[in-house]
Amino acid sequence: MAGAGARRFAGERRPATDAEARALASAVRLRILRLCLDEALTNKELAARLGRNPATVLHHVRTLVDTGFLVAESARRGARGAREVPYRATGKSWLMDLEGRPAPARDPLLAAFLAEVAAVGEKRLSSSRLGLRLGPPELAEFRERLYGLLDEYATRPADPDAERWSLYLGMHPEA
Repeated sequence: MAGAGARRFAGERRPATDAEARALASAVRLRILRLCLDEALTNKELAARLGRNPATVLHHVRTLVDTGFLVAESARRGARGAREVPYRATGKSWLMDLEGRPAPARDPLLAAFLAEVAAVGEKRLSSSRLGLRLGPPELAEFRERLYGLLDEYATRPADPDAERWSLYLGMHPEA
């Protein structure tokens, strides 16, 4: 586990390769990355937390490992002596720019968010909504400042004792 003071996500944002974009186009894989962000989990542990078949989860884990979004840690012995491999998210997904890529049929970020909210319950959700009127320069400034704030928090050192939170942000033009 990264010690206190270690940067969580280091590097520059860059366009995702085709393989990276495909790997991030799955709500299940995005949930796996979130679960493994602060804690290394085995395939069996991931399957239990996601309520999914371990073989299906293993397919997703292998895709994330192959594209560098997950890294295997040292194998360990499980409760019955079986060899288990825990996986940890690398933080690389935060650095991927998916702009200009064809949108999947269903937004995997939204689907992952909805599944996570369903798991904790809507009563635990803190939400807000705002209507704006922005011209192109103001919209560009708004996005730059908003994503700048997110980048600032994403690169801060992780506090292993702090409460874990997830944030979903969605913007759309009105019809």
